[in-house]
This record gives sequence, structure tokens and C-alpha cells, in this order.
Amino acid sequence: MNAGQDATAMSDVLDRTFVECSALGFQSVLTSVLAIACYVLWRRHRRAYFLTWALAWSIYVVRLACMSTFLVRRDLFWLFLHQSATGVSALLLLLAALQISRGLVLRPIHALIVPLSVTWAWITIYGMGSMLVAGVSATLLLSGVTIWTGVIFWRERARVSSDAAPVLAGAFVLWGLHHLDYPLLRGFGAAVLYGVFVDVLFLFAIGLGLLFVVLGEERARLAARTEELEQLSRLLMRVQEDERRRIARELHDEAGQVLTAVKIELELDGRPEAGALVGRALAQVRDVSNLLRPSALDDLGLVAALRALADDVTMRTNIAVTLDLDGFTRRPAPDVEVAVYRVIQEALTNVARHARATRAHVRVHDDPGQLSVVVDDDGAGVVAGATSHLGWLGMRERVTALGGQLDIGPAPAGGVRIAARIPVGDAA
Repeated sequence: MNAGQDATAMSDVLDRTFVECSALGFQSVLTSVLAIACYVLWRRHRRAYFLTWALAWSIYVVRLACMSTFLVRRDLFWLFLHQSATGVSALLLLLAALQISRGLVLRPIHALIVPLSVTWAWITIYGMGSMLVAGVSATLLLSGVTIWTGVIFWRERARVSSDAAPVLAGAFVLWGLHHLDYPLLRGFGAAVLYGVFVDVLFLFAIGLGLLFVVLGEERARLAARTEELEQLSRLLMRVQEDERRRIARELHDEAGQVLTAVKIELELDGRPEAGALVGRALAQVRDVSNLLRPSALDDLGLVAALRALADDVTMRTNIAVTLDLDGFTRRPAPDVEVAVYRVIQEALTNVARHARATRAHVRVHDDPGQLSVVVDDDGAGVVAGATSHLGWLGMRERVTALGGQLDIGPAPAGGVRIAARIPVGDAA
């Protein structure tokens, strides 16, 4: 009878050991995947905390392997290695959190965590010979450091990422609390499966948090790059306008004066035909100068420049251009004035070249917090692929560089409507 009971008890122990080792093996596989993922992320992004995480999870796998071996062989040496790996992996997790939140740089002194962990494990296992002290100290260390890591991520959530920090903070804090119930769960045997299952869930959450960290950094890097490109675009357009202004002034002041003097000399010399030719050349120079940078825009403002533009287009193309400026009550910033003028100028140029229109209507209106610009025509409408031409792209770039929006679509009269909204005042 006793022999039968002993055999049954032995079978129960073996079954329990097999279940525990299988569960720990599955957890080891998942943790290994996490370690490999961190290493790959370090190779790609060269962030120091990814390498520290890879080391921490690798040593955590060693910890699980040592525990499985101890359950099978019941040799204190494997328990000693388990306790040592527990301390090292826990402290590495904390260092990784400090690296990502505060930019901590690993130094040779941080290598002391290895001998300290090994020394404490030796004292508790071989010096004191107390399994209770060894288990409680390892549990408290792993739990405390894990919770501390979560608290760090929560405090630094604004600096890390709006998505990653709360996920990692919650996962580490809950996982740290879960470490405290291991001694209780191990006393129930099969309940270890529950403990490993919860560990797997937390490891999955931590892996998801790592993904959010990467995505958050890439998003921040993309936003910074976009901001740099927008600043470069605004700078290029400002430089372009300055260069246009300089060339227009040179044409008007230098070439214009020389041609005027030549025209006068020819007329005084009795050569009216030659003077007329020079007069046409002078008119072309003035037209080019006006196209490059209308003097009215700098001297008299946007309203005067738009009226001159509408009169010029009407005279040159026989397209009746009407202006509606009744709702335009304030003079915007110079960059906004230039953008509005160039959008309307390009729109009317496209009407004259491609629309086969007879009328065009321009409306500039002050809306709350923004300046609204609408150009309608009664032409043939939008041609397929036309919105990808440089003229359209240039208009869109000017508007978006100021934080605005430009839309191109059909006009009520059957032609094309170009509508731009540019923020002004406090909304800019």
C-alpha cells in the first residue's frame, strides 16, 4: 500500500515537474523572440536601450532555463544561477528604462550589477542556506525593479511617446505586482500554468510597447523632417521672391531707363520707326518686370496689385476679369500678400492659356481666422492630369507653406474653381 502511494506521489511530482518545465519552456521561447526583436531594433536604429533590453531578456531566458533545470535535478547550483540571473536581468531592465527616459549612458561602473547579483545569490543559497531568504529576496528585487521601471515610464510618458509610455508603464507595474504572487502560485502546483500565462500576456504587452516606442520615434522624426522641409520651402519661396524683386528692379530702373533714353534720342533724331520699335521693347521689359514682381504690390499693397493684375489680364486676353474685394478689410502679412497674389496670378494665367473662358471672377474675403480666396471661370473645366502641372503644384505649395489649404474643382458656371484658405492673425 505504501509502495503504491509512493509511486502515485512520485508520478504526481513528475507530472507537476513536466507541466512546470513545459510552461517555462514556452515562456522562454516567447522571451527569446522578444530579445531577438530588441537586438534587431538595435541593429537598425542604434538606440542603446534596445541593446540593453536585448541583454536583459536574454539573461531572463537563462533564468527560466536555470529554474527548469533546478526543478528536474534539484541541485542548488542551478538555483544559485537562477537567483544570479534574476538580479542581473532585473537591473538591466531598470537601466534600459533610465536610458530611454533620461538618456542614461552605460559606464563601466554599471557592470557591478553582475558581481553584486552573483554575490547576493551566493550568500543566500550557500552562506545562509535559506531557500526562503533566496526566494523572497529574488522576488522582491524582480518585483520592485519591474514596478520602478513602470513608474519611470509613467513619469516620462510625455518625453517618450504618447502611446508607448502608458502601455509600457502599465505592463511593467502589473507584471511587477504579479511577481509577488509566484510563491503562492507555486504552492498550488498546476496554478503555475496561470502564472506563466499571465507572464506571457505581460511580455506581449511589453513587446507591443516597444513597437509603439519605435513608431513614436519614427513619427517624431518624420514630423521633424516635415517641419524642416516646410521651413526650407518657405525659405526658398522667400529667396525666390527677393530675387524676382531684384531682377524686376534692375529691369525697370536700368534697362528701362536706357531704353527710354534711346527712344527719346531716336525720336529727336527723326527716326520715329526705330523709336517705336524701342518703345515696344520697353513695354515688353516693363511687362516682364511687372510679371516678376509688380511694384504696386510693394508700394501700394495687395488690393492695388490685384486691380492692376485684373486690368492687365483683361486688356491682354479679352477675358473679363471681375474683382470682389468688398469683404477684404485688412492688410495681411507680406508673406500672405505674396502668396495670395501669386495664387491669383497663376490661376488667371491658367485661365488665359487653357480654359477657353470668356469670364473670370476673383473673390478675396476675410473670414474668421483666415483669408479666403476664390477664382472661378466659365471655361472648359478641369482637364485630367492638369492638377499635377507645376503651376498647380506651385500654388498648392505656397498655400500649404503658410498652413493653408487649396482645393481645385468645378465652378458653378461649368469651368474651374480654385479655392484657397490661409490662416491669418492668431490662427496663423
